[in-house]
Amino acid sequence: MIPLAPLGLSEILGGAFSTIGRYWKPLVGLALALFGAVTALMVAGVAVVLSALAANWDELTAPGTPDTEELVPLAVAFGALVIIGGIAYLLAWAVIQAAVPVTLQEAVLGRPIRFGALWRRAWSRVWSMIGTTILLGLIFAVPFLLFMVTLLATLVTAAPGGDSDGVVPLIWLSALGWLAAVPAAIWLWVKFSLAPTVVVFEKQGPVAALRRSAQLVRTDWWRVFGISLLAYVMATVAGYLIQMPFQILGLFPSMMSTPSTGSEPSGAEILALVGSFIGLSLISQLVAQLFSAVFPPLVVGLLYVDRRMRTENLGPVLAAAAAEQPLPEQYGPPPGAPA
Repeated sequence: MIPLAPLGLSEILGGAFSTIGRYWKPLVGLALALFGAVTALMVAGVAVVLSALAANWDELTAPGTPDTEELVPLAVAFGALVIIGGIAYLLAWAVIQAAVPVTLQEAVLGRPIRFGALWRRAWSRVWSMIGTTILLGLIFAVPFLLFMVTLLATLVTAAPGGDSDGVVPLIWLSALGWLAAVPAAIWLWVKFSLAPTVVVFEKQGPVAALRRSAQLVRTDWWRVFGISLLAYVMATVAGYLIQMPFQILGLFPSMMSTPSTGSEPSGAEILALVGSFIGLSLISQLVAQLFSAVFPPLVVGLLYVDRRMRTENLGPVLAAAAAEQPLPEQYGPPPGAPA
């Protein structure tokens, strides 16, 4: 799929597209199955909540404020739907993020991989991938959290004096602090961006994967940043272009169902329009995620392979191992590297 030598931008992007083209059946099939299951779960949950809302439509839209007893069950239903959907999505996302490097491992060596093998190998790394994802989110938030803590401490200190003249400096401090937090968060994101690939390629835990990513990125931060940013921009633009037709379709029912008599639409009609729009939105997000969840991780995975080819001479090892059945030991951590 790629030359077993240091990779340029064209080889990395071409390798990512070639991997999708050659391995789309197991890779896209797994992503479609997982994201489709999550989407179906969310659609079913939304249908249940909307049916409950339709049953109490008259009470909720009656003049005056609805009773708390009528609102609490709906709030609980929506809250449960958000929590269950979030957990299901995190699990599906972790499996896909593990499946992409597994596919790339075989693609670099030019070997096929079946759906079952891809699922087993991805699932074996899913918990480490979830831990890595959580740690990455926390690390990315550290600069913003430090800024917020500092700002709150300043506000608490200045509050007893009641000095209104200090408000404007605090506003400027907030703006400058936010501007300073953004570059710090980006720097940390790039520094640890190879960790998900390390989790699969080297079978490392979350902390060891972060440490290994920092080691590989240390001398090539700007290149990793530029190529990764390009991949995410491409995925974002592609996702927007994919979602646009579905969003337009979602507007058609509301335009076609306007009563000609000028009468108010019923609650069932309003809920049907809302349900159709939500359903089309979920489907469009599913289609867009099939690309955005696969392409950027493939590019980042190829950046990992490139960094190892440049710093650890991995190319000859892979060339010699391309005809072997098991993955070479050198595909994992370099000899003598800490576990």
